[in-house]
Amino acid sequence: MSSPRVPQHVAIIMDGNGRWAKARGLPRLEGHRQGGDTARNVVRWASDAGVRQISLYAFSTENWGRPKLEVRGLMALLATLLPSQIPEMVAQGVRFRTLGDIAPLPNRARRAIAAACAATAHCRSIDLILCLNYGGRQEILAGVRQAAQWAMRQADPQAALASLSVEQFRNFLWCDDLLPVDLLIRTGGEWRISNFFLWDAAYAELYFTGTLWPDFSESDLQAALRDFAARERRFGLTSEQVA
Repeated sequence: MSSPRVPQHVAIIMDGNGRWAKARGLPRLEGHRQGGDTARNVVRWASDAGVRQISLYAFSTENWGRPKLEVRGLMALLATLLPSQIPEMVAQGVRFRTLGDIAPLPNRARRAIAAACAATAHCRSIDLILCLNYGGRQEILAGVRQAAQWAMRQADPQAALASLSVEQFRNFLWCDDLLPVDLLIRTGGEWRISNFFLWDAAYAELYFTGTLWPDFSESDLQAALRDFAARERRFGLTSEQVA
């Protein structure tokens, strides 16, 4: 696969943990635990393939509505597993980052996040962006508020808002230095993006697979990358213009 055909930013909706566990008569949390192992492997496979950034949808703003026991278990799992992965991330050059409003997360989880971010800040092989308490609508709304505050500080607020470009507005989003999403993968057989990267995935190639996330393998990832490489990305232009 030639490098121009490798997506630079891959975003994944990791769906199917609960169904994987249920099919095996296991607690849902065990499905999430297995999903964590898959996530660790996928980051390594993506780095080997030449992907520069990989975003994993771990916990959405809507997931707070799940059973309280499951939410508490997920937060405990995050706080437990993340510190144990720091040595491996450093060894593989994985820079750990988060996207979303992590303030409502439990203290233990936030401490684990801060430690992982600090310990891997120097890593440069691949960025792992764990999306926690993230929602695409919420990110855009937060950006609108930031843009309004910026405009109010200008000499002519109305003129400032009128001149605001797409590129300028992106600077008001939560992670303005992220690359646009090239490839968005969803596992588990659902065909929707569930409030994920509504701005940065505007021109993403979408790839859906019925494979449940804990079963997602290196061959599954390679199939998605091959599918991406075979597509013509026109960004509103014609095929002749792209050629």
